[in-house]
Amino acid sequence: MSERNTVYIGSRKSQLAMLQTEWVRDRLQELNPNIKVEIKTMDTTGDKVLDVSLSKIGDKGLFTKELEDMMLNGSVDLAVHSLKDIPTRLPDGLKLGAITKRYSTSDAFIANVKKHGKDCKLSDLPNGALIGSSSLRRVAQLKKSYPHLQFKDIRGNLNTRFNKLDAVDSEYDGMILAVAGLERMNLTDRISQVIPDEISLYAVGQGALGIECKENDPFIEKILEPLNHSESMMRCKAERSMLRELEGGCHVPIGVVTKINQNNILEIKGIVLNLDGSKYIESYIEGPVEQYEQLGKDIAADLIKKGSKEILSELPKKN
Repeated sequence: MSERNTVYIGSRKSQLAMLQTEWVRDRLQELNPNIKVEIKTMDTTGDKVLDVSLSKIGDKGLFTKELEDMMLNGSVDLAVHSLKDIPTRLPDGLKLGAITKRYSTSDAFIANVKKHGKDCKLSDLPNGALIGSSSLRRVAQLKKSYPHLQFKDIRGNLNTRFNKLDAVDSEYDGMILAVAGLERMNLTDRISQVIPDEISLYAVGQGALGIECKENDPFIEKILEPLNHSESMMRCKAERSMLRELEGGCHVPIGVVTKINQNNILEIKGIVLNLDGSKYIESYIEGPVEQYEQLGKDIAADLIKKGSKEILSELPKKN
Protein backbone atom coordinates (compact mmCIF):
# COMPACT_ATOMS: atom_id res chain seq x y z
CA MET A 1 0.00 0.00 0.00
CA SER A 2 1.71 3.17 -1.21
CA GLU A 3 1.79 5.93 1.40
CA ARG A 4 1.22 9.50 0.26
CA ASN A 5 2.16 12.84 1.78
CA THR A 6 -0.66 14.74 0.07
CA VAL A 7 -4.22 13.74 -0.80
CA TYR A 8 -6.15 15.79 -3.36
CA ILE A 9 -9.94 16.13 -3.22
CA GLY A 10 -11.93 17.29 -6.25
CA SER A 11 -14.92 19.59 -5.72
CA ARG A 12 -17.36 21.78 -7.57
CA LYS A 13 -16.98 25.50 -6.83
CA SER A 14 -20.45 26.20 -5.45
CA GLN A 15 -20.65 27.26 -1.81
CA LEU A 16 -22.54 24.13 -0.78
CA ALA A 17 -20.15 21.81 -2.65
CA MET A 18 -17.19 23.54 -1.00
CA LEU A 19 -18.75 23.30 2.47
CA GLN A 20 -19.30 19.57 1.95
CA THR A 21 -15.78 19.04 0.62
CA GLU A 22 -14.19 21.12 3.38
CA TRP A 23 -16.04 19.01 5.96
CA VAL A 24 -14.54 15.84 4.44
CA ARG A 25 -11.10 17.48 4.22
CA ASP A 26 -11.24 18.47 7.88
CA ARG A 27 -12.28 14.97 9.00
CA LEU A 28 -9.49 13.38 6.95
CA GLN A 29 -6.98 15.91 8.30
CA GLU A 30 -8.01 15.19 11.90
CA LEU A 31 -7.73 11.44 11.39
CA ASN A 32 -4.46 11.64 9.43
CA PRO A 33 -2.36 14.51 10.82
CA ASN A 34 0.71 13.37 8.87
CA ILE A 35 -1.03 13.81 5.51
CA LYS A 36 -1.73 17.12 3.80
CA VAL A 37 -5.27 17.23 2.36
CA GLU A 38 -5.84 19.76 -0.44
CA ILE A 39 -8.89 20.70 -2.53
CA LYS A 40 -8.91 21.26 -6.30
CA THR A 41 -12.04 22.92 -7.70
CA MET A 42 -13.76 22.97 -11.08
CA ASP A 43 -17.10 23.66 -12.76
CA THR A 44 -19.12 20.68 -14.01
CA THR A 45 -21.61 20.57 -16.90
CA GLY A 46 -24.47 20.95 -14.41
CA ASP A 47 -22.88 24.14 -13.07
CA LYS A 48 -22.25 25.68 -16.49
CA VAL A 49 -25.55 25.00 -18.27
CA LEU A 50 -28.11 26.95 -16.26
CA ASP A 51 -30.66 27.84 -18.94
CA VAL A 52 -31.84 24.26 -19.59
CA SER A 53 -33.67 22.01 -17.12
CA LEU A 54 -31.60 19.17 -15.65
CA SER A 55 -33.94 16.54 -17.07
CA LYS A 56 -33.35 17.85 -20.63
CA ILE A 57 -29.55 18.08 -20.53
CA GLY A 58 -29.18 14.34 -19.94
CA ASP A 59 -28.41 12.26 -16.93
CA LYS A 60 -24.87 10.96 -17.26
CA GLY A 61 -23.29 12.53 -14.22
CA LEU A 62 -24.09 16.21 -14.81
CA PHE A 63 -22.41 17.17 -11.55
CA THR A 64 -19.86 14.36 -11.42
CA LYS A 65 -18.34 13.54 -14.83
CA GLU A 66 -15.55 16.13 -14.92
CA LEU A 67 -14.54 15.25 -11.36
CA GLU A 68 -14.54 11.56 -12.29
CA ASP A 69 -12.27 12.31 -15.25
CA MET A 70 -9.86 14.05 -12.83
CA MET A 71 -9.79 10.95 -10.64
CA LEU A 72 -9.20 8.64 -13.58
CA ASN A 73 -6.32 10.76 -14.91
CA GLY A 74 -4.75 11.03 -11.45
CA SER A 75 -5.30 14.79 -10.89
CA VAL A 76 -7.26 14.09 -7.70
CA ASP A 77 -7.54 11.09 -5.39
CA LEU A 78 -11.21 11.39 -4.45
CA ALA A 79 -14.28 13.57 -5.00
CA VAL A 80 -17.09 14.60 -2.69
CA HIS A 81 -20.63 14.75 -4.08
CA SER A 82 -24.17 14.96 -2.77
CA LEU A 83 -24.96 11.26 -3.04
CA LYS A 84 -28.23 11.96 -4.87
CA ASP A 85 -26.18 13.42 -7.77
CA ILE A 86 -24.04 10.31 -8.27
CA PRO A 87 -25.32 7.97 -11.01
CA THR A 88 -25.99 4.42 -9.83
CA ARG A 89 -23.62 3.03 -12.46
CA LEU A 90 -20.13 4.43 -11.98
CA PRO A 91 -17.45 4.59 -14.69
CA ASP A 92 -15.07 1.64 -14.89
CA GLY A 93 -12.28 2.06 -12.40
CA LEU A 94 -14.24 4.11 -9.85
CA LYS A 95 -16.16 3.16 -6.71
CA LEU A 96 -17.97 4.67 -3.75
CA GLY A 97 -15.33 4.77 -1.02
CA ALA A 98 -17.66 6.04 1.71
CA ILE A 99 -21.18 7.22 2.42
CA THR A 100 -21.28 9.72 5.28
CA LYS A 101 -23.85 9.97 8.06
CA ARG A 102 -27.07 11.23 6.62
CA TYR A 103 -28.52 14.64 7.40
CA SER A 104 -32.28 15.20 7.03
CA THR A 105 -33.76 13.43 4.00
CA SER A 106 -36.78 15.76 3.72
CA ASP A 107 -37.68 18.41 1.18
CA ALA A 108 -38.51 21.94 2.34
CA PHE A 109 -40.82 24.67 1.07
CA ILE A 110 -39.33 28.18 1.22
CA ALA A 111 -42.01 30.85 0.85
CA ASN A 112 -41.51 34.22 -0.82
CA VAL A 113 -41.67 36.16 2.43
CA LYS A 114 -42.56 39.50 0.79
CA LYS A 115 -45.59 37.97 -0.90
CA HIS A 116 -46.83 35.44 1.65
CA GLY A 117 -44.94 35.76 4.96
CA LYS A 118 -42.51 33.31 6.53
CA ASP A 119 -45.11 30.86 7.92
CA CYS A 120 -46.96 30.24 4.65
CA LYS A 121 -47.55 26.55 3.82
CA LEU A 122 -48.03 25.03 0.36
CA SER A 123 -51.72 24.49 1.12
CA ASP A 124 -52.09 28.23 1.96
CA LEU A 125 -50.96 29.41 -1.48
CA PRO A 126 -53.52 30.86 -3.89
CA ASN A 127 -54.61 29.13 -7.07
CA GLY A 128 -51.91 29.38 -9.76
CA ALA A 129 -49.07 30.30 -7.37
CA LEU A 130 -45.69 29.62 -8.99
CA ILE A 131 -43.20 27.35 -7.24
CA GLY A 132 -39.56 27.01 -8.30
CA SER A 133 -38.14 23.48 -8.49
CA SER A 134 -35.65 21.76 -10.78
CA SER A 135 -36.68 18.26 -9.64
CA LEU A 136 -39.17 16.21 -11.67
CA ARG A 137 -39.62 13.98 -8.59
CA ARG A 138 -40.66 16.87 -6.37
CA VAL A 139 -42.89 18.48 -8.99
CA ALA A 140 -44.73 15.25 -9.85
CA GLN A 141 -45.46 14.45 -6.20
CA LEU A 142 -46.46 18.00 -5.27
CA LYS A 143 -48.79 18.28 -8.27
CA LYS A 144 -50.51 15.16 -6.98
CA SER A 145 -51.15 16.77 -3.58
CA TYR A 146 -51.46 20.43 -4.62
CA PRO A 147 -53.06 20.53 -8.09
CA HIS A 148 -53.78 24.27 -7.65
CA LEU A 149 -50.07 25.14 -7.87
CA GLN A 150 -47.86 25.79 -10.90
CA PHE A 151 -44.18 24.87 -11.15
CA LYS A 152 -41.25 26.31 -13.05
CA ASP A 153 -37.58 25.38 -13.24
CA ILE A 154 -35.24 27.29 -10.94
CA ARG A 155 -31.55 26.56 -11.61
CA GLY A 156 -28.27 27.68 -10.10
CA ASN A 157 -26.55 27.19 -6.77
CA LEU A 158 -28.45 27.85 -3.53
CA ASN A 159 -27.40 31.51 -3.34
CA THR A 160 -28.53 32.09 -6.93
CA ARG A 161 -31.89 30.49 -6.22
CA PHE A 162 -32.44 32.58 -3.10
CA ASN A 163 -31.59 35.70 -5.10
CA LYS A 164 -34.20 34.75 -7.71
CA LEU A 165 -36.81 34.11 -5.01
CA ASP A 166 -36.05 37.28 -3.02
CA ALA A 167 -35.79 39.67 -5.99
CA VAL A 168 -38.20 42.63 -5.82
CA ASP A 169 -39.86 41.52 -9.07
CA SER A 170 -39.63 37.77 -8.38
CA GLU A 171 -42.11 35.65 -10.30
CA TYR A 172 -41.85 32.88 -7.69
CA ASP A 173 -44.22 32.47 -4.75
CA GLY A 174 -41.81 29.96 -3.22
CA MET A 175 -39.36 27.18 -4.02
CA ILE A 176 -38.53 23.63 -2.96
CA LEU A 177 -35.06 22.63 -1.72
CA ALA A 178 -33.52 19.75 0.21
CA VAL A 179 -33.43 20.36 3.96
CA ALA A 180 -29.91 18.83 4.11
CA GLY A 181 -28.36 21.54 1.94
CA LEU A 182 -30.04 24.23 4.03
CA GLU A 183 -28.73 22.56 7.19
CA ARG A 184 -25.18 22.53 5.83
CA MET A 185 -25.39 26.23 4.90
CA ASN A 186 -27.10 27.30 8.15
CA LEU A 187 -30.17 28.47 6.24
CA THR A 188 -32.84 26.44 8.06
CA ASP A 189 -34.37 29.70 9.32
CA ARG A 190 -35.67 30.20 5.76
CA ILE A 191 -37.76 26.99 5.86
CA SER A 192 -41.49 27.70 5.85
CA GLN A 193 -42.55 24.04 5.82
CA VAL A 194 -40.76 20.71 6.04
CA ILE A 195 -42.71 18.56 3.57
CA PRO A 196 -43.81 15.23 5.11
CA ASP A 197 -42.71 11.96 3.46
CA GLU A 198 -46.37 11.10 2.91
CA ILE A 199 -46.56 14.01 0.45
CA SER A 200 -43.09 13.82 -1.11
CA LEU A 201 -40.87 10.77 -0.90
CA TYR A 202 -37.27 11.87 -1.12
CA ALA A 203 -34.57 11.33 -3.74
CA VAL A 204 -32.36 8.26 -3.65
CA GLY A 205 -29.36 9.09 -1.44
CA GLN A 206 -30.75 12.47 -0.36
CA GLY A 207 -29.06 13.92 2.74
CA ALA A 208 -25.83 11.88 2.50
CA LEU A 209 -22.47 12.66 0.95
CA GLY A 210 -20.89 10.13 -1.38
CA ILE A 211 -17.10 10.02 -1.56
CA GLU A 212 -15.95 8.59 -4.86
CA CYS A 213 -12.46 7.21 -5.42
CA LYS A 214 -10.50 4.90 -7.69
CA GLU A 215 -10.83 1.16 -7.34
CA ASN A 216 -7.77 -0.76 -6.13
CA ASP A 217 -6.33 2.15 -4.17
CA PRO A 218 -5.95 0.61 -0.70
CA PHE A 219 -4.36 3.76 0.77
CA ILE A 220 -7.39 5.94 -0.07
CA GLU A 221 -9.85 3.17 0.84
CA LYS A 222 -8.22 2.89 4.27
CA ILE A 223 -8.34 6.62 5.08
CA LEU A 224 -11.99 6.83 3.89
CA GLU A 225 -13.17 3.87 5.95
CA PRO A 226 -13.80 5.85 9.21
CA LEU A 227 -16.06 8.28 7.30
CA ASN A 228 -18.40 5.49 6.22
CA HIS A 229 -21.59 5.47 8.33
CA SER A 230 -22.96 1.94 8.44
CA GLU A 231 -26.70 2.64 8.76
CA SER A 232 -26.65 5.43 6.16
CA MET A 233 -24.61 3.23 3.82
CA MET A 234 -27.06 0.31 4.01
CA ARG A 235 -30.11 2.50 3.49
CA CYS A 236 -28.52 4.46 0.63
CA LYS A 237 -27.17 1.36 -1.11
CA ALA A 238 -30.63 -0.23 -0.93
CA GLU A 239 -32.10 2.91 -2.52
CA ARG A 240 -29.41 3.00 -5.22
CA SER A 241 -29.99 -0.70 -5.91
CA MET A 242 -33.70 0.05 -6.48
CA LEU A 243 -32.93 2.97 -8.80
CA ARG A 244 -30.35 0.97 -10.78
CA GLU A 245 -32.85 -1.86 -11.40
CA LEU A 246 -35.51 0.63 -12.48
CA GLU A 247 -32.93 2.14 -14.87
CA GLY A 248 -33.93 5.54 -13.57
CA GLY A 249 -31.44 8.35 -13.40
CA CYS A 250 -30.92 11.09 -10.84
CA HIS A 251 -33.48 13.34 -12.55
CA VAL A 252 -36.58 11.19 -13.00
CA PRO A 253 -39.78 11.09 -10.89
CA ILE A 254 -38.75 8.27 -8.55
CA GLY A 255 -39.01 8.72 -4.78
CA VAL A 256 -38.08 6.53 -1.83
CA VAL A 257 -38.24 6.31 1.96
CA THR A 258 -36.10 3.88 3.95
CA LYS A 259 -35.68 3.19 7.63
CA ILE A 260 -34.12 0.52 9.81
CA ASN A 261 -36.45 -0.35 12.67
CA GLN A 262 -35.53 -1.57 16.15
CA ASN A 263 -35.67 -5.21 15.02
CA ASN A 264 -32.93 -4.53 12.43
CA ILE A 265 -35.49 -4.77 9.64
CA LEU A 266 -34.98 -2.48 6.65
CA GLU A 267 -38.23 -0.94 5.43
CA ILE A 268 -38.38 0.54 1.92
CA LYS A 269 -41.20 2.44 0.26
CA GLY A 270 -40.85 3.45 -3.38
CA ILE A 271 -42.88 5.49 -5.87
CA VAL A 272 -42.66 6.04 -9.63
CA LEU A 273 -44.73 8.84 -11.17
CA ASN A 274 -45.48 10.47 -14.47
CA LEU A 275 -44.69 14.18 -14.83
CA ASP A 276 -47.96 15.60 -13.53
CA GLY A 277 -48.47 13.02 -10.79
CA SER A 278 -51.71 11.77 -12.36
CA LYS A 279 -50.27 8.24 -12.70
CA TYR A 280 -48.13 6.64 -10.04
CA ILE A 281 -47.14 3.23 -8.73
CA GLU A 282 -46.11 2.54 -5.16
CA SER A 283 -44.54 -0.42 -3.43
CA TYR A 284 -43.39 -1.36 0.07
CA ILE A 285 -41.01 -4.09 1.17
CA GLU A 286 -39.16 -5.04 4.31
CA GLY A 287 -36.52 -7.59 5.24
CA PRO A 288 -33.27 -8.22 7.16
CA VAL A 289 -31.02 -5.18 6.87
CA GLU A 290 -28.03 -7.30 5.82
CA GLN A 291 -29.87 -8.00 2.55
CA TYR A 292 -30.05 -4.30 1.66
CA GLU A 293 -28.87 -4.69 -1.96
CA GLN A 294 -31.33 -7.52 -2.63
CA LEU A 295 -34.21 -5.66 -0.98
CA GLY A 296 -33.58 -2.75 -3.34
CA LYS A 297 -33.75 -5.14 -6.28
CA ASP A 298 -36.90 -6.76 -4.90
CA ILE A 299 -38.86 -3.52 -4.53
CA ALA A 300 -37.76 -2.49 -8.04
CA ALA A 301 -39.01 -5.83 -9.38
CA ASP A 302 -42.39 -5.21 -7.74
CA LEU A 303 -42.61 -1.68 -9.17
CA ILE A 304 -41.72 -3.04 -12.62
CA LYS A 305 -44.35 -5.78 -12.28
CA LYS A 306 -46.94 -3.09 -11.46
CA GLY A 307 -46.04 -1.07 -14.59
CA SER A 308 -43.29 1.41 -13.65
CA LYS A 309 -41.42 0.90 -16.94
CA GLU A 310 -44.50 2.02 -18.87
CA ILE A 311 -44.73 5.19 -16.78
CA LEU A 312 -41.01 5.98 -17.19
CA SER A 313 -41.20 5.32 -20.93
CA GLU A 314 -43.72 8.18 -21.22
CA LEU A 315 -41.14 10.72 -20.03
CA PRO A 316 -39.80 13.01 -22.76
CA LYS A 317 -36.58 11.70 -24.26
CA LYS A 318 -33.41 13.70 -23.52
CA ASN A 319 -31.75 15.62 -26.33
